[in-house]
Amino acid sequence: MSVNKVVLIGNVGKDPDVRYLDNNVCVASFTLATTERGYTTANGVQIPDKTEWHNIVLWRGLAKVAEQYVKKGSQVYIEGKLRTRSWDDQNGVRRYTTEIYADNMELLGRRTESAPPVAPVQGASYASTPVSPATPAAEEPFAGNNQTDDLPF
Repeated sequence: MSVNKVVLIGNVGKDPDVRYLDNNVCVASFTLATTERGYTTANGVQIPDKTEWHNIVLWRGLAKVAEQYVKKGSQVYIEGKLRTRSWDDQNGVRRYTTEIYADNMELLGRRTESAPPVAPVQGASYASTPVSPATPAAEEPFAGNNQTDDLPF
């Protein structure tokens, strides 16, 4: 048995690059930054923050959601699989890249006027239509709380 699963929470580094293939299949890609917080050791040595950049690829329904709602700086939760691909550049040098093919995506952070009132977004099965803010179903989860948490990320 083997498992290929990636779970990330981070901030989008650039607006998604969205393309439509010949058969009208939508594909979106963007970078996602995850940061491990720095700290100070017991003897006073400061360890700086460490940021990793991930290449995210979304297909079909998830790509369409990303096209509408994901913007640079958005915080998202991603579940997916690692995929490595290779190609030959102009000079004939073999190049490699590792990407996360997302199966699930959840939009995090505070909802903006352009963001959908529903989350999580599960795979290509996202079929919900945005609900107007006047509808009770559009309330954010945990309404009535102060909307902040003590999570370290």
